[in-house]
Amino acid sequence: MDAPPTATRVTGRSIAKASRRAALLNAAAQLFAERGYKGVSIEDLGAAAGVSGPAVYRHFSGKPAVLAALLAGVSEDLLEGSNAVVEDSPTPEHALKGLIEFQVDFALRNANVIRVQDRDLSSLSIEDEETVRSLQRRYVEVWVDTMALRTPQVERAQLRRKAHAAFGLINSTPHSTHRRKSNRDTAELRTLLEQMAWAALNA
Repeated sequence: MDAPPTATRVTGRSIAKASRRAALLNAAAQLFAERGYKGVSIEDLGAAAGVSGPAVYRHFSGKPAVLAALLAGVSEDLLEGSNAVVEDSPTPEHALKGLIEFQVDFALRNANVIRVQDRDLSSLSIEDEETVRSLQRRYVEVWVDTMALRTPQVERAQLRRKAHAAFGLINSTPHSTHRRKSNRDTAELRTLLEQMAWAALNA
């Protein structure tokens, strides 16, 4: 039986293409974090992902498109994930704890992306930068909405400041921990960050 007209056919070729694109974005995150966006060439990206420089253009129009895809993609994932956390939580308190755990997990798994975001966001085109910032503002508002349910007497502007303070605390980790950590070290750091973020949001 033929697939419905609206169905997306998944083929070996499409899977391979998606895999190569993901490999390029992973390589970009590492190289941009190490050298800065301006210090990386298309040839560098291709070599790190195991393809030729010109082959990169099969997936992206150029290096600016790679940076945009990296930062916008992460921002979309954060927004989607945070909404899922809130939807799956029985109470605002559970939701806030879940959001903290979600953000800490992201920071520990995506240290390179955080470094790129902090240093190279301004290298995006005006349109792409606004897209990323818009997604990030919506992510912040998920946190603010959750905190507002717990403390409706507190102004949203103050809750927003608390959210940004928590992000700063959690996201500072990639800048201060460069050596490879053991599973035990990572677990201890995860617990510490979650406890500190919870205390900061409830100060």
